[in-house]
Amino acid sequence: MTDNNTLNHASTPVELGFSMPAEFAPHDACWMLWPQRPDNWRYGAKPAQEAFVAVASAIAESETVFVGVNDDQYENARHHLPAHIRVIELSSNDAWMRDVGPTFLTHADGRLAMVDWEFNAWGGLNGGLYFPWDKDRRIRMKIAEMLGIERFILPLVLEGGAIHVDGEGTLITTEECLLNPNRNPEWNKADMERVLRGFLGVSTIIWLPRGCHQDETDGHVDNLCCFVAPGEVALTWTDDENDPQHVISREAREILENVTDAQGRRLKVHLLPQPGPLTIADTEASGVDRLSGSKPRQPGDRMAGSYVNFYIGNSVVVMPLLDPAHDNEAKTILEALFPDRHVIGVQAREILLGGGNVHCITQQQPKC
Repeated sequence: MTDNNTLNHASTPVELGFSMPAEFAPHDACWMLWPQRPDNWRYGAKPAQEAFVAVASAIAESETVFVGVNDDQYENARHHLPAHIRVIELSSNDAWMRDVGPTFLTHADGRLAMVDWEFNAWGGLNGGLYFPWDKDRRIRMKIAEMLGIERFILPLVLEGGAIHVDGEGTLITTEECLLNPNRNPEWNKADMERVLRGFLGVSTIIWLPRGCHQDETDGHVDNLCCFVAPGEVALTWTDDENDPQHVISREAREILENVTDAQGRRLKVHLLPQPGPLTIADTEASGVDRLSGSKPRQPGDRMAGSYVNFYIGNSVVVMPLLDPAHDNEAKTILEALFPDRHVIGVQAREILLGGGNVHCITQQQPKC
């Protein structure tokens, strides 16, 4: 039965023929949100808005881009974004569409659907990054209404950045995030795997222990490792054994090189250099408003910068530029991994200052 395009899923999406395609599969569109929180984005989010415009413009070379905007920022966003980018009124608490937006599913008969997970701002009242998050929780429902697609509602806290799939039955995630007690304390690993298999159409789940060092999302996999092709992943890496990231990346590499995916393949692991390490400057922290219920930005705090946090479009790959000492090396590696796509680097430090990067602020809508 359906009600307002919402399936009460007596059957799982997989039982009905749906599954989650890989990000490198064809898209119809990309969804984003507009930053404006003064307690997360410095100087009223003006520098961040400039970075978001650059990301949206780069992706728009490849596919339709929708940018959701709160009513009080509509004219401002419409003025700054190119005319061919579609600006829509879509209220949000912050601008992380990867995590608050839908996980899209496709069907062989051409239908599009979505999973509507629960969202608690990366930890709720036990370590969450802001309060409230009521507008963010309604975004998936609103997009389902706009697109007229089926919505599988599941009362499980899961952000889009916590998972990566290859579209051929394999999913990568981290225990640090999905098994964190501030997400779903009543769910164990077996429960989680059952849901991922039933709702996303995967059969093999690769668990990495941790995400990037100091990642405030509690270890989202999209900042550490991602699929770039069937049987191939990119992993953030540093050779510096004194850097806390080294042991995290090393343990992830050992796992990735010693597992097989759903098709029986050994994974090929491509290493992307870690930028920095990068820290928040005094001037960057001073431009952020201090409000209750939000994460403070302190001078000297290390940021979880990663070149793995890129977006794969139909004809482009949009990557963050974070460190002049490593930007060109990372871009060269990505150009070799995606020879049929144009790799575009965007200045992304302002996005990182808010707690994420290019992949975190985007969500692909797959082509059916």
